[in-house]
Amino acid sequence: MRRVCGIGAILDPAGTAATDAGRQMTAALRHRGPDGDGVRQIGPATLAHTRLAIIDVAGGEQPLSSEDGAVTAIVNGEIYNHLALRSELEARGHKFSTHSDSEVIVH
Repeated sequence: MRRVCGIGAILDPAGTAATDAGRQMTAALRHRGPDGDGVRQIGPATLAHTRLAIIDVAGGEQPLSSEDGAVTAIVNGEIYNHLALRSELEARGHKFSTHSDSEVIVH
């Protein structure tokens, strides 16, 4: 059986902090990604992620954000051409904070 990361989200238009609920989601999703978890509150949205580490095992925590914080994402999957994409983005001035293949998405 192939394992995948766990992804959860809460949208609360009232803007009520849902970080505790996000933590409850990561606990419920732990079997999907045993290598770490993350929860981020962004306005009315709460993103939750449990990680199954494949690339950048030591880093690569999610949710991931662009260097200016304008884009945040939770990602499942492997980006096979991430090294070429990273080189192109770095040449354009983007700054990366991990070695995760998934980080190219937010840039």
